[in-house]
Amino acid sequence: MIREAVGGDSLAIAEIYNHYIENTATSFEEKPVSGTDIQGRIESVQGVGLPWIVAVEDGAVVGYAYATKWKERSAYRFAVEVSVYLSNHIQGRGLGTTLYETIFSKLKEAGIQTVIGGITLPNPASVALHEKMGMKKVAHFEKVGFKFDHWHDVGYWQLNWNIWT
Repeated sequence: MIREAVGGDSLAIAEIYNHYIENTATSFEEKPVSGTDIQGRIESVQGVGLPWIVAVEDGAVVGYAYATKWKERSAYRFAVEVSVYLSNHIQGRGLGTTLYETIFSKLKEAGIQTVIGGITLPNPASVALHEKMGMKKVAHFEKVGFKFDHWHDVGYWQLNWNIWT
């Protein structure tokens, strides 16, 4: 089941995300986050009318996706950055695709024109997901993140919808 995130989801989301913070360079955050931190982020995203959704299996949150403003200036109001995270024990089952399909549909309905996804490279699974969704690589920044005593590249994938035709 996919649904909007609610306050009671914050701790489960933090647990999913903290796995990536502590064990991977997928996120460039370096310190674990609390449920309270995540609740503030959810409220910030939903407070500007953007979606934060969760995937639930057997009553437990097992993944989530959300969109944030690409930039603050008004002219960027039709562009968002999207992220998706799955519990590390359920990857490879198509849930990332389901979350992205749901959030992309919500973004189209909201009048969003451009969706951008940033990926720490290398990450073949994330690249495959973004390209499966029709996104194309548009940028590659070398050695922009330093985590776990290594430099990491970041690529950006983009999808545009022509919502005005």
